[in-house]
Amino acid sequence: MIKINTQELLDILKNTPPSQNIMLVGKHGIGKSQIIKEFYGQEKMKVVSFFLGQMSDPGDLIGLMNKNEKSGLSEFLPPYWWPSNGQTIVLFLDELNRARPEILQSVMDLTLNKTLAGKKLPSGSRIISAVNEGDEYQITDLDPSLVSRFNIYEFVPTLEDWLFWANKNKLDERVIAFIQKSPGSLDGMESNDRHYGLNKTSDRRAWHRVSDFLKPIKNINDVHIKIIAGIVGVTEAMNFKKNLATTLKISVNKLLLASFKESQKILKGFQLQDFIFMNEQIMYWLNDAPYKKSQKSTILDNLHNYLVYLKKQKWEEAVAHLASLMENPRFAKVTGFVLVESEDIMEDLVDYIKNIEL
Repeated sequence: MIKINTQELLDILKNTPPSQNIMLVGKHGIGKSQIIKEFYGQEKMKVVSFFLGQMSDPGDLIGLMNKNEKSGLSEFLPPYWWPSNGQTIVLFLDELNRARPEILQSVMDLTLNKTLAGKKLPSGSRIISAVNEGDEYQITDLDPSLVSRFNIYEFVPTLEDWLFWANKNKLDERVIAFIQKSPGSLDGMESNDRHYGLNKTSDRRAWHRVSDFLKPIKNINDVHIKIIAGIVGVTEAMNFKKNLATTLKISVNKLLLASFKESQKILKGFQLQDFIFMNEQIMYWLNDAPYKKSQKSTILDNLHNYLVYLKKQKWEEAVAHLASLMENPRFAKVTGFVLVESEDIMEDLVDYIKNIEL
């Protein structure tokens, strides 16, 4: 089974014809449904989601049987989600491999003919399914004939994918910083919380909830940590608490938008790993462009001051690291911004860029 990351998934969604069905295989909470909704939302297509593992009656999917008073014959009434205006839709069938056999029988006809109970979906409509894989799931073996009707991909989003998404969606910077330093915490590290048969592990969806919880909270105390433990498990909550004590004392906002003289005082206490961490935060922050046009000159001046500081203090590894990030195609937007707006920065980086081993 071929593995794909977030950008590759977007490319597949864009280039696969509507006549072909797509199946995504992966753990829960990694963003499958959110990406589907966001992508087709931009395409102005309605996404209708079904959690098949929780569906007990096929009527929710295909509609209910009813007697036609004129013909005297039985027929299925259109279900509540059926597009009455002929608009193309996307049916997202989540937890396909946890569905009851009678539900799967309805899906068979749907995937082959785009038809449900004799009613054909509007032309151009798409069918995408998602299945959970792993020993922790209670799953149903799928009929090979059903599996054959899908193009199948294992969705494995990268840490970089999540960091781009987290910065774009403005998650709490303390959560982003923790995941950036502890990438193993992002996708469900094993937990010892096994009370009453429950095993609480962290995942991407859980960290999003942690971010929503923390946004209005300036100073995190032990009560907050206990609440976080209920979201991601005790182990990860304690790791998060420890990380707060070592989080950088300066944010990207302050570094790029405030007086650099103040920032320089804090930078004096940095080690190499701190500069590496700051470089990455700068790139993700600039990529999302969470600033006003009037702030451009301040940002570029401070970025140049930061680069000059690194060179004066002989942090050549940090300069080379920043240059390598500029070479990363995922940061092409940032590189373009710096290249167009500041010749000074690019001139300072060019010697390092030439020596980077790709």
